[in-house]
Amino acid sequence: MIPKKTTIGELIKLVRSYCTPNEAEMVQLAYDFAAEAHQGQTRRSGEEYIIHPLITAHILAQMQIEKNIIIAAILHDVPEDTEVTLEEIEKNFGADVANMISGITKLGKIKYRGVERYIENLRKMFVAMAEDVRVMIIKFADRIHNLDTLDALPEKKRFRVALESLEIYAPIAHRLGMGEFKGLLEDLSFPYVYPKEYTKVKEIRDKILAEKSEYLEKVIDIFQKELGKLKIKYLSIRGREKQIYSLYQKLLRKNWEITNIHDVIAARIIVDDVGDCYATLGVVHKLWAPLKGRIKDYIAQPKPNGYQSLHTTVFCENGNIVEFQIRTHTMHEEAEYGIAAHWHYDEKGSRIPKKDVQWAKELANIQKEILNNIKDLEEMKVDFFRSHIFAFTPQGDVIDLPEDATAIDFAYHIHTEIGNKCNGAKINDQMVSLDAPIKSGDVVEIIIDKNRKGPSPDWLKFVKTNLARTHIKNSLTTSHKFWLKNILSKKNTSD
Repeated sequence: MIPKKTTIGELIKLVRSYCTPNEAEMVQLAYDFAAEAHQGQTRRSGEEYIIHPLITAHILAQMQIEKNIIIAAILHDVPEDTEVTLEEIEKNFGADVANMISGITKLGKIKYRGVERYIENLRKMFVAMAEDVRVMIIKFADRIHNLDTLDALPEKKRFRVALESLEIYAPIAHRLGMGEFKGLLEDLSFPYVYPKEYTKVKEIRDKILAEKSEYLEKVIDIFQKELGKLKIKYLSIRGREKQIYSLYQKLLRKNWEITNIHDVIAARIIVDDVGDCYATLGVVHKLWAPLKGRIKDYIAQPKPNGYQSLHTTVFCENGNIVEFQIRTHTMHEEAEYGIAAHWHYDEKGSRIPKKDVQWAKELANIQKEILNNIKDLEEMKVDFFRSHIFAFTPQGDVIDLPEDATAIDFAYHIHTEIGNKCNGAKINDQMVSLDAPIKSGDVVEIIIDKNRKGPSPDWLKFVKTNLARTHIKNSLTTSHKFWLKNILSKKNTSD
């Protein structure tokens, strides 16, 4: 995914594989323009500066992304680091490319300089994302190459860049459905932020891979033969290794009990269409018994970031446990590239129509709006940058919440008045306390009391989202003012 070295010839060859000759020529012109502008500049590592934008563009071209994004990636540092102006870029390559580079230049100024200024900078990031999400796609590729060459920087700066990538950039990539970029940002940052933990987890993973890789190959062989007998077509079947930071997070949740983690190595099957997905799942369950509660249908009920797939964990040969993931080629590309799949070209060189990207703009606008009420960086991490779950209303609507969110958080996410009048909750048809944590896939029903005056102050002790906390405080403040006004009114009347 990340080339250590590349040439413009290799990039053009890659671009020509899915773009027209004229588009490839524009990429070549952008490179020539950037190479001249960066002439004589070097990176901390000592290599020519032009290598960085070239590799950034190469990372994106591997996704078969449209040429304007590639051109903007090549030129992304020109206005900030050379004498060439944004106006000159617009004159040569058009307003679309210039606008993307303008957004990237603004993001380049975002650095950690204390909590207050950092939150202000993050607001700018969400504004940029709302205006043009392509800016974030280029920024991710730029950051991935920077992380891959982090050794050239001083130790303190290495830590700052890695921590920022881990806590801010990777979660945003996740929210945009970009699984490939999220994994790279996390795994490249991990050894610099938590070096001891990285070494420990890597040893655990390497040991499991050594023990189970050969076993998985045998399981896949049995499975392929069964698919052949039943004449079910598939595009590919291969083993998938769990990314190292993702494994670390799971180990923390499972108290480092590795026996409770079943997806360090898994089988991923890509098929032609949705019907084949379910037929393939049937074959898995015909061969092996599934673990209770481990069948997940993200096709019928996609994750909020658009992720679709079927997951099942089964008892395979000799009782060993294996996870299977089944999806179509389109689902796979959207799982890897997320929002970037909207600008992806197929093998015929035409852009594949994807789902509307309005949901990503809405996400950015919501975050931008709520950020105005956030004063604390840790508070912000809870709302936006920690692991997210999704739960359902009884009508099947998806509600996206941070991990460990409660029924009260869920209620306020639906509507302020639902939260204020909340009097009870059912999770999967079972009555629960209002502070009970919700898990991904739960169906949550909020029971309201129309006569309820407002929220309880005790709710502030356990709610997890800033949205719920803000609405509770506002309601309590309003009711307190109303109470005080009544007392004063009665006193004045009696006087």
